[in-house]
Amino acid sequence: MRPRAFRPPRPDASAEHVGSSNALVVFHFRSKENLFRAVLQYLSDRYDELWVTLVRAPGLCPVERALGAVDCAQRFARQHPKWVSVFVVFSSDRKSMQIYNEIGLPSDLAYTAEARELLIEISRSGGYTGVDIDTLSESLNYLVHGAWYWDHLNPSSRDTNVLRKTMLLLLHQAFPRHFELMR
Repeated sequence: MRPRAFRPPRPDASAEHVGSSNALVVFHFRSKENLFRAVLQYLSDRYDELWVTLVRAPGLCPVERALGAVDCAQRFARQHPKWVSVFVVFSSDRKSMQIYNEIGLPSDLAYTAEARELLIEISRSGGYTGVDIDTLSESLNYLVHGAWYWDHLNPSSRDTNVLRKTMLLLLHQAFPRHFELMR
């Protein structure tokens, strides 16, 4: 069964939801696409703020920063579960993905590159050899997306620590002296 294409909410429904008039929403955004762009930009900015707080905070060592990246994905999903559902739904819609590619993808690629550099630093400073950083980095990224899909399909499981446990298991396999397993 193919999911329905994502359709941004009608401006009148959005206006009603926030207690505004339809005319004000239409005047400000001009179209559903622009409304969707504004929401995507807003949420992209929220993710960036969380990333800065958890990953780029002064004084964090590379391991703490990597754990911050893990926490960022999980916290954002818990703070914005409806956004995660929208992300899952619109990822199958070509027009919505074009908007995401303009607004969200550049930041996502930057986060992935930054996380990859953290893994390189941990590998180098810890004396680990034979760790395929590219595969590890991509695997962690896919785990986040997989967890978001899982949470969308199983909303009652959103508050578990499965994502964190799975990511820590993978990091422990690569860097056993630096990442402990959760019990």
